[in-house]
Amino acid sequence: MSLLRLVGRPLLASMFVSGGLQSLRAPEELAPTAESVVRPVTDRVPALPDRTEEVVRLTGAVQVAAGLLLATGRVPRVAALALAATLVPTTLAAHRFWEAEDPDERAQQRIQFLKNASMLGGLMIAAADTAGNPSLEWRGRHAARSVRRDARLVRRSVRATARPAATAGAVRAKLSR
Repeated sequence: MSLLRLVGRPLLASMFVSGGLQSLRAPEELAPTAESVVRPVTDRVPALPDRTEEVVRLTGAVQVAAGLLLATGRVPRVAALALAATLVPTTLAAHRFWEAEDPDERAQQRIQFLKNASMLGGLMIAAADTAGNPSLEWRGRHAARSVRRDARLVRRSVRATARPAATAGAVRAKLSR
């Protein structure tokens, strides 16, 4: 693993582990802020819990688990996608700078919003990082080429052996009469 991944992944994950632990420990503190985003989502996704505190706790659990996976380099691409999925609604709920009336609060919320947008960019890069290995798309293309090449070889060998075999069969049939 490169030094960049060794240091960068835990740094990116640290905010999620910390925030996720806070969500797990005290979801009732975050629930009023999350309510505006959680309600419309739970109405559309029946698999989610009905209570906002439970959704906040679930989000925290996902953030802790995915953050630890990303930090340790275990399934980092999936972990980054899971973190990105929790970051978007969290940002939309907690940092609504466009609704703030106080200029100082608006500026602070804008900074936090842009920080989360930056973290989302880092997660997108982490989700696309193959750690120097070929991507699934590349592997699929090359596997398909390999299968086509093998099929051509089989077809050629069948043709090459079928003609002499047919000729030998015809000669044997004439001799046996």
